[in-house]
Amino acid sequence: MHEAHEIAEKVVEAGHGHGHHDPHAPTSDNDFRRNVGLLIGVLACIMAIITVAGANMMKETLNANIEASDSYAFYQAKNLRQQVWLASSDTMEALRRAVPSLPPDAKAFIDSHQASVAKNVARWETDPSTGEGKKELLAKARAAIEARDRARDRNQWLEVAEAMLQIAVVVASTSVLTLSRRLLVVCVTFASIGILAALNGFFGMLPLPW
Repeated sequence: MHEAHEIAEKVVEAGHGHGHHDPHAPTSDNDFRRNVGLLIGVLACIMAIITVAGANMMKETLNANIEASDSYAFYQAKNLRQQVWLASSDTMEALRRAVPSLPPDAKAFIDSHQASVAKNVARWETDPSTGEGKKELLAKARAAIEARDRARDRNQWLEVAEAMLQIAVVVASTSVLTLSRRLLVVCVTFASIGILAALNGFFGMLPLPW
C-alpha cells in the first residue's frame, strides 16, 4: 500500500508536468493523465479495503484454528478419562468374578461404581445440554476446521487481488509517463482480475484452483 501511494503521488506530479503546467501539451494528453491519475487513486482505495479485509480473514483463520485445537484437546481429555473409568470398571468386574466370596458390601460398592461408570461414560459420549460430550466436541472441531479452511482460502483470494491491483497501479503509472493507451488496457485487465478475485475473497463463491 505504501508503494501504491508513492506511485500515485509521482503520477500526480507527472500529470502536472512535474510541478508546472505545459500550456502547449495536447488537451487529450492532459485529460488522459488526469483520468489515469483518478483511476490510480480509486485502485489505491480498493487495495486499502482489501488489505483490511485480508487482515480480518487472517484473524478469523487463526481463531478458528485455535477453536479446533481446543475442541480436539477437550475431546481427547474426555476420551482418556472415559477409558480410565471403563478400565477401573472392568478391573472390579474381574475381581468379583475371581473372588466369588467377596463380602456383600464389597459387591455393593462394585455395583455402585459400575453404575456410576456407565452413567458418566454415556454422558461423556454425548451431552447435548452442555455441548461438551465427545460427539458434540468432535462436531464443533470439524466445523471450526471447515471455517478455518474457508477463511484461509478467502484470504488467499484477497492476496491475489491485492497483487493484481498493485501490478495495475504500476502499469497505470507507466502509461501516464509514456502516454501509452495500450498500457492502460493492460492496467484495466489486471485491475479487472484483481477486482474479481477480491469479490471472490469477500463472498467465497469459488474454491481455490490450487
